[in-house]
Amino acid sequence: MGIFKREHKGGFADVIRCDQKHYLIWKWHPDKYPEGTLKRETAIRTSSVVRVKTGEVCVFIYKKQDGSNEDYIVGPHDDVIKTKNFPILSSLIGLWYEGDTPFQAEVFFINVAEDIQINFGVPYFDVIDPRYPDFTVPVAARGTITFKIEDYRRFVIMHQLATFNLDNLKSQVNSAVCRYVKDAIIQAPTENNMSVLGIESKIDLINEKAELNIKERLLELFGITVTGLDISAIEVDKESEGYFELKRITKDIVSKKTEVDFEHYKEQLRIQREEGQYAQHKATQQANLGAYQTEKQAEVGVASAEALGKMGENGAGDIDLGGHHGGAGFNPMTIMAGLAVGGAVAKNLSGTLDQSMNVNSGSVPPIPKTVYYLAVNNQPVGPFEKEMVVEKILSGEINKESLLWKSGTPTWEKASSFEEFKSNFPPEIVK
Repeated sequence: MGIFKREHKGGFADVIRCDQKHYLIWKWHPDKYPEGTLKRETAIRTSSVVRVKTGEVCVFIYKKQDGSNEDYIVGPHDDVIKTKNFPILSSLIGLWYEGDTPFQAEVFFINVAEDIQINFGVPYFDVIDPRYPDFTVPVAARGTITFKIEDYRRFVIMHQLATFNLDNLKSQVNSAVCRYVKDAIIQAPTENNMSVLGIESKIDLINEKAELNIKERLLELFGITVTGLDISAIEVDKESEGYFELKRITKDIVSKKTEVDFEHYKEQLRIQREEGQYAQHKATQQANLGAYQTEKQAEVGVASAEALGKMGENGAGDIDLGGHHGGAGFNPMTIMAGLAVGGAVAKNLSGTLDQSMNVNSGSVPPIPKTVYYLAVNNQPVGPFEKEMVVEKILSGEINKESLLWKSGTPTWEKASSFEEFKSNFPPEIVK
């Protein structure tokens, strides 16, 4: 006759349930008696009721001759204990106590819906820069990890529920998380070909790799499922000797590159300057040529007039309409020559002037140059052409925060906001 079928004659039936709001593992004991006051707290009476809420698993652990055994009831469940609920116990009916005597079993409730979150912190440890292995930089990290129990059978096998302590589990999880986060940070510079100085900017990449490793290892080690890892900060010790040395070396490399770029830019400026001077020289030559042509054509006209004028000398061609001595005479040849010469000179001068005007009007006008003013002690200083501004930037006289103004802009702006000067500022060192 089974121990679960008889009506109990020696006391009240128990209600096995968990009323805790927040827990991971909780051990049941009869609620009519304070914990620890009964010698046989594991004695479960017949006709007892088991109530398991959604998100809970009730675990019965009892001993048989060949060792411990477990039975599980997954919520939701609310019923009287029956052997059909316990496959293992069904084979033990009649082997243990007879009559109304209760059977021995420890009862635990596992919360499979509760997420447990703990904070972790990795103190400073040395990280090697793959480009300069002689230097190490101290790095620290902190964040949170969240986990829960999904595979409850695995969890029970891996942990002694009777002696389970959540604080101990948290401590063990924290140690494991710190170890795997530390490994991910140490490997990040080499795997991503970057400087330790810039490791703070790779937090998302490091978080992703560390979370993948931690999920696998914590399930294997503790039977828990990691639902989230959040590395909130990775900190580089900026006061350490290694940090200063690496920063100095990186800065020197950038400075040498800047010097090469500066020399290249100076050569570009020289070529541009020479091309501008050549263009201006050709424009001046063109203007002077027009003036020279006008001058020479005028000289030719004057010479022609003088030559024709000599045709009337010594009375050649004179006509006397009066007497030989007092008549009002005139020389037709002289008059005709004068008219011809005058007309030729006028036409020549007119054509020359028109040609000169056409040359001047048809030539390309000089391109207006943009000039800049620099604010020094709240006073405008200038004007400077673009090349002069660039030289001042390269010499350090103008920095990114210096205020500049050029024609066409409504207000004074920072030098770094002008598109034409952005490439002239030294690149920032990547940390």
